[in-house]
Amino acid sequence: MNIERFEDDELLSAALATRVLESIVARPTLVLGLPTGRTPLGLYRELRERSGGNLIDWSQVRTFNLDEFAGLDPASPNRYRAFMQAELFDHVSIDPANIGFLNGSAPDLKTECRRYEDAIDQAGGIDLQILGIGANGHIGFNEPADGLCSHTHVAELETESREANAQWFGGDWRNVPERALSMGMATILNARKIILIATGAEKADAVHGMIEGLISTRLPASILQVHPRVTVMVDRGASQRLSG
Repeated sequence: MNIERFEDDELLSAALATRVLESIVARPTLVLGLPTGRTPLGLYRELRERSGGNLIDWSQVRTFNLDEFAGLDPASPNRYRAFMQAELFDHVSIDPANIGFLNGSAPDLKTECRRYEDAIDQAGGIDLQILGIGANGHIGFNEPADGLCSHTHVAELETESREANAQWFGGDWRNVPERALSMGMATILNARKIILIATGAEKADAVHGMIEGLISTRLPASILQVHPRVTVMVDRGASQRLSG
């Protein structure tokens, strides 16, 4: 893993946005995997501010988001799709037809997961996958477990993950759905290049285990150790337990 350290979230977000935009300029048909949650908010702010007024042409870019809550009403503002529209898609020149997203209200969730895998394959696979990491070491909604699903699947959410999303649901973790759809570990590892971002001291233990610990399904992010092209971008708080 290539480790890059930053003083704070703003510097990290700016550096990552530069990397993403340079990738789009170099490869206009870039297939980009995207996360949701608090950590990438700075990234999305930078991307929309620097792409505005068609400064960057997103028209051929394809995106696939990591996950989506299951069972929410299609009009719910708490869907990750609504989050992405507000934070990024409504502000850049991306073709709506090129936005890949899981449908958490699909009548058959397993069929929806297979459709998503097929869509990624038909796009030629993901060129650059951006990831966050949960305090319990999850990526996407691949939660700590004795075994992990390889491909896109229906995930049962741990209480810790529901608590981490409570701010979007009136501050009460019990309002957060118990299930979500998520890319699997093999789906993520099939990306040609991966960049994981982590900010805040609450992520320090997970970052330490991911980089310096043993590979374990109890810390799903540690499996990134087997990927040949992973960059980890961390701020001071998230890096505080790393040696060196």
